[in-house]
Amino acid sequence: MTHAFLDLPPLSAAHFASIEDRVARLLGTGQDVVIMQGEALLPLEGAIRSAAGPGTVALNVVTGPYGQTFGNWLRDCGATVIDLAVPFHTAVTAEQIREAFTEHPEIDFVSLVHAEAATGNTNPVAEIGEVVRSHGALFYLDAVASIGAEPVLPDAWGVDLCVIGAQKAMGGPAGVSAVSVSERAWARMAANPGAPRRSYLSLLDWKERWVDGGRKALLHAPAQLEMLALEACVERIEAVGLDAVMARHASAAAATRAGAVALGGGLEPYVYEASEAAPVATTLRAPAGVVASELVARALESDPTLPLAAGGGALAKEMIRVNHYGVDATAAVVQGCLAALGAALAEKGLTVDPEGARQAVEDGTRRMT
Repeated sequence: MTHAFLDLPPLSAAHFASIEDRVARLLGTGQDVVIMQGEALLPLEGAIRSAAGPGTVALNVVTGPYGQTFGNWLRDCGATVIDLAVPFHTAVTAEQIREAFTEHPEIDFVSLVHAEAATGNTNPVAEIGEVVRSHGALFYLDAVASIGAEPVLPDAWGVDLCVIGAQKAMGGPAGVSAVSVSERAWARMAANPGAPRRSYLSLLDWKERWVDGGRKALLHAPAQLEMLALEACVERIEAVGLDAVMARHASAAAATRAGAVALGGGLEPYVYEASEAAPVATTLRAPAGVVASELVARALESDPTLPLAAGGGALAKEMIRVNHYGVDATAAVVQGCLAALGAALAEKGLTVDPEGARQAVEDGTRRMT
């Protein structure tokens, strides 16, 4: 008995390399791109541990939980870490980065999350990149949530290590991820005695055995199904056009924001400025006296498939997240989420306007298309 998923011929090195090339074109980069065989936390951690060590002075920007994680990894590596934390309802600015360099000119590594899906903000990477580049620091960027939802341009922005994953706006698999690596980053890794070697976290293993070897022999058996799913995902984006995919996410975000305001009941956007809100997910602040996680749980009883979630940790009391990414970046999904939240708010005795919300979503979507 055969099975379409289980009885495929082995994925060749040439096929693997061709998928890397397509990912590189998606990023518009001439840098080396390595597809790693695991969820995006693999290259996110691997890149930090490869490029940072006891001599590193890192500016770690914290606009959400992933920034906090990166700071922990950097400290584990022995780096001196300067955390630049901003409130989760806003974004960091290039001027704040510039001020950090003025206070600490020894900074030689900057870590930043582009879009924090967990908190709903997005950071101005192009402007920040100019500042980082002018000081000669290595620039590490988590673009896992932003790729496919907004522009990600590592070469134009001077990003040395740009990590992406396909499971959010790209609408692809979670089991593989990728990182683009500049020549400066490879050199930093090679000079780092603490960089992982002979390890699943090692980027240098991929550099020496895969990239420098002409991409002729893979390090180990690839995650075949995930690689094929990634290829299909990129093919779909190529067929529709990356600009169209990004426009769909921007439309869903604008519609969610407008619809939540029109719905009322005390809901309001968590990120104050629309220009600082991520197109991959919209976060909302729960009304006073309402626990966000309880409201979300009640809303999901009507339809468990809705992409609704409460904030993580302490944010579970106040933050609601509408994850309008991938196939869920549509007006219909946004309408469903707001209708369910409206019904849950009405049960608590709050005044809501579901028809107003519906109209606001329609109007917001129409303006963006």
